[in-house]
Amino acid sequence: MEENPASGPEQTRLACLQERMGLLRERIASVIVGQQHTVDLLLTAILADGHVLLEGVPGVAKTLMAKLVSRLIEADFSRIQFTPDLMPSDVLGTSVLNMKTSEFEFHRGPVFANIVLVDEINRAPAKTQAALFEVMEERQATVDGTTYPMSEPYIVLATQNPVEQEGTYKLPEAQLDRFLMKITIDYPSAEEELEILARHQQRRDFLKLDAVGPVLSCAEVTELRRCAADIYVEDSLLKYIVQIVQQTRQSKAVYLGASPRATVGLLRAAKAYALLQGRDFVTPDDVKLVAPCVLQHRIILTAEAEMEGRTPVKVVRRLIDKVEVPQ
Repeated sequence: MEENPASGPEQTRLACLQERMGLLRERIASVIVGQQHTVDLLLTAILADGHVLLEGVPGVAKTLMAKLVSRLIEADFSRIQFTPDLMPSDVLGTSVLNMKTSEFEFHRGPVFANIVLVDEINRAPAKTQAALFEVMEERQATVDGTTYPMSEPYIVLATQNPVEQEGTYKLPEAQLDRFLMKITIDYPSAEEELEILARHQQRRDFLKLDAVGPVLSCAEVTELRRCAADIYVEDSLLKYIVQIVQQTRQSKAVYLGASPRATVGLLRAAKAYALLQGRDFVTPDDVKLVAPCVLQHRIILTAEAEMEGRTPVKVVRRLIDKVEVPQ
């Protein structure tokens, strides 16, 4: 692969920003045991200007991870707990009559923040989930005919329990497609779980986030995103990305393949991951590593594939292996 090294001043700026990202990783590791790969994927999505869907059974620190990231970025933060009785106005806000002026005033909902944690997004019905459609894609909300733009950066971090659990509503395909990545958080290993217990024994308040201060400002996040957008990608890798996405539309195991939005998202994620690894160029391994998280929630398997016990992430990995890696 031909490299495209950055110039001197550019490389210095890159190194400075990456040092801050390294500090961000260290702060996360001081609170959350293990999950380093998950943390890297989460940071990759943020650098790629994308939203993240965190999935896992209750108790694996999905919400804690999202709240911790919000504490480490100096930005406005809000949390929305999705419940079956939540209404779209509870998310977006509502117009209230001002008795003094006899005019309606718009009271902004919790979706108006830089980082929005949507906890248990699949606990609310479709009409409430749909309140996020416009704001996630266009970074704006339209209420009563008036459009309100969101402040940058704008990040939605959503958590969900596996759809097999009771009391969950399946997210529609249009909603899922607005998430750049779906990251699955697994159970910790025996060694990691032992470390969790040891921390509880030694320091009972290690989970408290009050002492965690910001590491990155909004301006620095924006600067990192600009750096990620400038990462060099060879033409052969662009073709490689397209071929991977095309595979999802041609496979007999897939009923609905990934959209062109997924193709663009895969490119953005690969560039952001390369930046996170300290490089100014993308490699095939970058694409292969982020592809399952970018594509797994954007495909629908056939009934036959599901009956055979296949999962979207396993199918995506098999499809990636079918595409010839550029040299």
